Amino acid sequence: MLATTNPLAVAALTIAALMFATWVISLIVKNASIVDVVWGLGFVAVAWAVRLSVDGLSARQNLLVAMTSLWGLRLGGYLFWRNHGNGEDYRYKAMRKHWGPRFGLISLVTVFTLQGTLMFLVSLPVQLGQLRTTPSLGALAWVGVAVWLVGLFFEAVGDAQLARFKKNPANAGTVMNKGLWKYTRHPNYFGDACVWWGIALVAAEVPIGRWGFIGAAVMTLFLRRVSGVTLLEKSLVKRRTGYVEYVARTSPFVPRPPKRA
Repeated sequence: MLATTNPLAVAALTIAALMFATWVISLIVKNASIVDVVWGLGFVAVAWAVRLSVDGLSARQNLLVAMTSLWGLRLGGYLFWRNHGNGEDYRYKAMRKHWGPRFGLISLVTVFTLQGTLMFLVSLPVQLGQLRTTPSLGALAWVGVAVWLVGLFFEAVGDAQLARFKKNPANAGTVMNKGLWKYTRHPNYFGDACVWWGIALVAAEVPIGRWGFIGAAVMTLFLRRVSGVTLLEKSLVKRRTGYVEYVARTSPFVPRPPKRA
């Protein structure tokens, strides 16, 4: 059954409204970091907005909404807990210093509109996978669920291990290289990518849902080459003792046994 309204338009309007409201709040509180918390929650809003805009009810629609909601709520909750009371993130502080009084308006484009655009692209499998109630869930969907579970495990456990490591004052300025971090320098980013490849696999059983692989590819590209690994490691090399050696022996993304010294 086809949607009665255009789910892409519904998603775009939902994201635009959410990001504009978040931008306004950021001006009031003078902290652009709130966009990081809204990032995960925005996908939840998109999933539900599209779900309520389409006809019918199917196991795939429910599964896509559930997978997206569990991932987004966990990520949003974790980032709120991590960032609450810590002030503005250093990335936005640097931008604010560079642009001065113009940062407020410029951030609407460079921060909020940019993240909104990425959210629209990454959420394509959630949008397109809900367009039809048929076919029923098949083997590919359950492979997707398995990939999603692996991703959620790496992301959640990686975040928890790093938070526990940072909580110990004795670890200040040192490198986290235990647990999942022994096998990949960014288990949370790897998990994030797996989550969206899993969601894309579930959506792909709907013919038009195969375009959702664009979303998973965009997420992976940005995590691996743009705003994730590359950007973060530039600062970690300067701030963490032994990070260069850690980079030399540890996989940057996909978990692998560490290289021998």
